Amino acid sequence: MQRPHAHSWTGALGPIWLASVRDLQWRSRRFLLAVFATGLVFGLALMISGVANSFNVEVSNTVGALGARSWFVPTGSLGPFTVAAPFPASDVAAIRQIPGVTAANPILVSRALTDGAITTSDSTNASVSSEQAVNLIGVDPGGVGSPRVAEGRPLAQRDSAVVDESLGVKVGQEIALNGMRFKVNGLVNGVTYFAGQPVVFVTLRAADALTADGHALATAVLARGMPVRSTSGFTSLTDAQVRADLGRPTAQAAETIRLIEYLLWLVAAGIIGAIVYLSALERRGDFAVLKAVGTPSSHLFSGLVIQAVLIALGAAIVGILVEIPMSGTSQMSVRLAPSNYLAVPVVAVIIGVVASIPPARRAARVDPAIAFGGGK
Repeated sequence: MQRPHAHSWTGALGPIWLASVRDLQWRSRRFLLAVFATGLVFGLALMISGVANSFNVEVSNTVGALGARSWFVPTGSLGPFTVAAPFPASDVAAIRQIPGVTAANPILVSRALTDGAITTSDSTNASVSSEQAVNLIGVDPGGVGSPRVAEGRPLAQRDSAVVDESLGVKVGQEIALNGMRFKVNGLVNGVTYFAGQPVVFVTLRAADALTADGHALATAVLARGMPVRSTSGFTSLTDAQVRADLGRPTAQAAETIRLIEYLLWLVAAGIIGAIVYLSALERRGDFAVLKAVGTPSSHLFSGLVIQAVLIALGAAIVGILVEIPMSGTSQMSVRLAPSNYLAVPVVAVIIGVVASIPPARRAARVDPAIAFGGGK
């Protein structure tokens, strides 16, 4: 008894598909408008998802760029980035004596301000955005914490700097930090934190001169190896704990952005649902005729699902296409993986199916008598 039913269901898909596509063609302007409007919402949601992702990505990139296995901070400090507690840099000697530590160097985490004045070696003036805040990290050149450059040369002299390329400077130019000039030796890629603010690496002595009045201070000691214990006055942190510390200031912002992203997906579902619902209202007579000749309500539901999914997939394509230029205008970093783009059609299909449920229920309640002028 199941085979004839299955055959009738399969055979009905062709007419249902054809009727759904024909209806889309008949109301093409309305459906194209729905595809464009929903596509803009999809594109905005995708871009916002990239902004939310960037918070986690930049935290991982920055912590990874420092290349430490263990982080030592003064006891009671939450971490080296959010509530840093400066201490004498000479305390690194005690940490180097811990069994299992193969290398250890102090770093000083602080903030600085660029004045926007950038000059090349031939004294030709260029310009970037004035008074831009940057994250300052002082390290021992060649030691633990000293970054690997993607372009140029590593950190060397006291008046040199390695900067993230998002600052918009080139190797060989000079930047001013809190009024002191540094020559850009090299560039790193993707080393930012606090919502995309670039990191500038200078020597530990230069960082002390900029932020600690020349006192030899540090905010953390970075170590390699497998330390078997900590030392008096210090707490050992893992990379995961440091990432949690670095991500703490932007955690609430990330949650808010995620909420906006979910609301945008709901808006997209509402647009598709409204268009398909309006189509179902206008096709009441068609549905009545189909039900009068014995078409099951499930077939009518399938037709509306097909329409909703076609609109959603078209909107997904538009959303992916418009996200790229929109992200290019964003002042914040947008980090999207290929999986994010692949997920858009999947989410679009789900939204299309969910959005088609209310109009499908409306179609199922249509009175077949309408086909004969006996209903309203």
